[in-house]
Amino acid sequence: MDERVSDVRGMARRARQAQRRLELATAGERNGALEAIARTLEEKAAEIVAANREDLAAAEAAGLPGPMIARLRLDEAKLAGVIRGVRAVAALPDPLAAEPEAWVRPNGLRIERVRVPLGVIGIIYESRPGVTVDAAVLCLKAGNAVLLKGGKEAARSNAALGAAMAAGLRQAGLPEELVQVLPSAREAAVELMNARGLVDVLIPRGGAGLIRATVEQSRVPVIETGTGVCHVYVHEAADLAMAREIVLNAKCSNPAVCNAAETLLVDRAIAARFLADAGPALLAAGVRLRACPEALAYLRGAAAMVEPATEEDWAAEYLDLTLAVKVVGGLEEALAHIARYGTQHSEAIVTADGAAAERFLRAVNAAAVYHNASTRFTDGGEFGFGAEIGISTQKLHARGPMGLAELTTYKYVLRGNGQVR
Repeated sequence: MDERVSDVRGMARRARQAQRRLELATAGERNGALEAIARTLEEKAAEIVAANREDLAAAEAAGLPGPMIARLRLDEAKLAGVIRGVRAVAALPDPLAAEPEAWVRPNGLRIERVRVPLGVIGIIYESRPGVTVDAAVLCLKAGNAVLLKGGKEAARSNAALGAAMAAGLRQAGLPEELVQVLPSAREAAVELMNARGLVDVLIPRGGAGLIRATVEQSRVPVIETGTGVCHVYVHEAADLAMAREIVLNAKCSNPAVCNAAETLLVDRAIAARFLADAGPALLAAGVRLRACPEALAYLRGAAAMVEPATEEDWAAEYLDLTLAVKVVGGLEEALAHIARYGTQHSEAIVTADGAAAERFLRAVNAAAVYHNASTRFTDGGEFGFGAEIGISTQKLHARGPMGLAELTTYKYVLRGNGQVR
């Protein structure tokens, strides 16, 4: 085993020690560290971009698919956007400075609930080197240390980004062990998942396989994120022009992300009219359709881009320009389909019927439920959080876009004057 892989627990111990120092830092010191990181990323931009070019060349030689290569790319423009993001996080309100909840018991004991960092956070992710910086600065802003386990395809990029951030932390007078990039070998992820007591929480970001493996194998608590089998349901009372634009946006604006629509449900009462309009629009945008037999009959004029759907299509997270289409007999059938195949991420109904909308909003079990809007808004920036570490699809601790507040927990501080029980 690589020597650095075998030292993952040592890296976690050093992260925990460094986090104790950060926990005592002021908001000004933490923001100063983020500004220092932004500067060192600018200073080392040429090295970072060169390292990324090496990763891209290796990925192309290995025959990685186009969407993965696109996610891997970190050119000058993208890096500049990452750096702007660092400064944007620094400008956000301090998540640890919220006024504590407080109350006084009949015996005079004052109880306060105050925000504190989670501690040491491990992030396991794929492809996108920008995540290396985004995750690091969000964790630092909230007072946490972070261990970053990226994919092997971005190993050079992540190492260069990690070195730049370490230099920034040193310039700011904080321990560089607050941000550590782990080896890219799979064994490092296994070591991280077994570092219970040293790592407080793991957050996987990536495809369904990565998330499932982390949840099933980790001894460290996991916040489950990401997998998005998202639906748009066009109800019989929908404004069909609005529905067409929502479906096009939800599928086509960025199909490779977890809040993109993967299944279109259409009410039987309006299926012929809606698919006659929306079908050609989707096909013109390059979308491949996987349709149920009823929908297939309405779409048969474009057979080259339309195929019969299989059972697997209803549970598929395509992450590309493919969309499953199913005609349903009404609201209750749509709800049953979403309950069976959805991943509790983002679900939308398009309708002018207020009662149907409220039934959908109450009944659907998902982190984000929409009425007359695209699922693509499930995002920390769009929610006004400024940034996000991921989108949680579970219910404990955090749900939906995880901003700075979700990277903290709380403790109780009790002030007395001699009370005993």
